[in-house]
Amino acid sequence: MSFVLEGFDTDAFVESTLAEDLGEGGDITSAAVIPATARFAAVMDSRDAIIVCGVALAAAFFRRLDPDATIEPLVRDGERVSPGAKLLRVTGAARAVLTAERSALNTIQHLSGIATLTGAYVAALEGTGATLLDTRKTLPGLRRLEKYATRTGGARNHRMGLWDAAMIKDNHVAVAGGVGPAAALARAAGIADIIVEVDRLDQIAPALEAGATHLLLDNMPPAMLREAVALVDGRVPTEASGGVSLETIAAIGASGVTYVSVGRITQSAAAADIGLDVAAA
Repeated sequence: MSFVLEGFDTDAFVESTLAEDLGEGGDITSAAVIPATARFAAVMDSRDAIIVCGVALAAAFFRRLDPDATIEPLVRDGERVSPGAKLLRVTGAARAVLTAERSALNTIQHLSGIATLTGAYVAALEGTGATLLDTRKTLPGLRRLEKYATRTGGARNHRMGLWDAAMIKDNHVAVAGGVGPAAALARAAGIADIIVEVDRLDQIAPALEAGATHLLLDNMPPAMLREAVALVDGRVPTEASGGVSLETIAAIGASGVTYVSVGRITQSAAAADIGLDVAAA
């Protein structure tokens, strides 16, 4: 079992995460308390109802410190489980398992928390015809992982970074002199995908005329979103963004927008409650 994600170096992530925890002195507790030959069998389980994400990546921490460990994944990423569900079973050198425990748990807790919150937003948006998008509001260094977690929860990825599409926001507009000039400059630069943020209805026509291929409708209430969608008239995808919560997303999605983007699914997701306990005999 291995964790493979395009653009993500699993080995480097596992190494750097363990190195951060081990520091210069290593796991002094396990070295002092646990005999070198001791074996340990444990089960990772969820205390919450969650969408699981990161099982194979968690396993990689145990495998890195004990290549001979027996690791049995009991669920797959994307599965919904109830409190008490067993996620993974590991048997190996006790020192290695205990040293890897926190890094493995931190990772799967964080990713499962994102996937679970994302799933709640997807469920709240269901039936509106709109699709949930994530954003670039991710922890530095963890974007590929966190966007994997939002996909696991049912969302679609927005831009991965600054390089894969132009996104002209209010500060770009202020410097360029308007949405029209900003979009025209992006088109002149040969950029294929040009997302333009608008927060007023009168910005829609100049943005489209200048070459916008996607409109981000910023902080518009549902009634205004419906007006904006009517003005766009299907010429480009529309995206509602800003002020989106679990309580408001259904009304926003029902306005007719193509997408609803939510930063809090990565920015504010609580870690899932997952533990590692001695396996029952």
